[in-house]
Amino acid sequence: MAWNVFKFCTVLKALGSIMILFVLAIVGVTYYAIVLANYGPALFYGGFDSLISIIVLIFFHFLLVMLLWSYFAVVFTNPGSVPHNWEPLMDDEERGVSELLEASEVHNNGVDATLNPGVRYCRKCNQLKPPRCHHCSVCGRCVLKMDHHCVWVVNCVGALNYKYFLLFLFYTFLETSLVALALLSRFLAFFKDEEISGTPSMLVTTFLAFVLNLAFALSVMGFLVMHITLVAANTTTIEAYEKKIMPNWRYDLGRKKNFEQVFGTDKKYWFIPMYSEEDINLVPALQGLEYPTKANFEAREI
Repeated sequence: MAWNVFKFCTVLKALGSIMILFVLAIVGVTYYAIVLANYGPALFYGGFDSLISIIVLIFFHFLLVMLLWSYFAVVFTNPGSVPHNWEPLMDDEERGVSELLEASEVHNNGVDATLNPGVRYCRKCNQLKPPRCHHCSVCGRCVLKMDHHCVWVVNCVGALNYKYFLLFLFYTFLETSLVALALLSRFLAFFKDEEISGTPSMLVTTFLAFVLNLAFALSVMGFLVMHITLVAANTTTIEAYEKKIMPNWRYDLGRKKNFEQVFGTDKKYWFIPMYSEEDINLVPALQGLEYPTKANFEAREI
């Protein structure tokens, strides 16, 4: 009997709020090291030190607000669920040339399954799956344009929160890089004979904050570069693995259109975890759950 490892994916649900608390704990340690232990007190030194402290603290707090805003947007935003009894939109011609789903993938209630060949059926959810939709074994549901399940945000990353996830990575990289640079001189002082001011707890917290933020900056940079590449090709982590043998990706509309599908067309909203009203209406997951392909997109442009 085959061992189904996916049954054990539900164990990840137990992490729940623990991961959120862990993220907030890292933020707390970093905040203490930057604001309370180092650059906050330096505001009263006067001269150039005070100027540097003001600049660091302004950028630190701005990036922290954007990071937390993006983070909780990913955590609390539904990544995209398939409506109950969803069926693809087709005209008579499409319905005439479509093929029956395999016998094992027909509705349990016996409803006719004459559908697009690209439409699939989820045996676990007992419903049809729109294009680019995948079942998450951790969440126990089908997710629209699923990229992956992220334990850090205790949620799936999909059609409706992918932008927020990318912004979370972006601001996390900027914030952790800033903190690592800001604490670098303090960190190096540990290994020199220089006298270091502050209580032992301050020194330990500063050392820990530097190591953590440097590690996150390097790791998040790799994820950020990877996802920028995926956005440029209009694909997801799952699809990138599946389409290794498919040189012409049908959803690749060109870098500009691919970017706008994720971030929207209104530039004012590109760097905040929100969409304009116009862009919300363009999100495929909120309409017919059909994603434009290269072929039909070029046909509309003609």
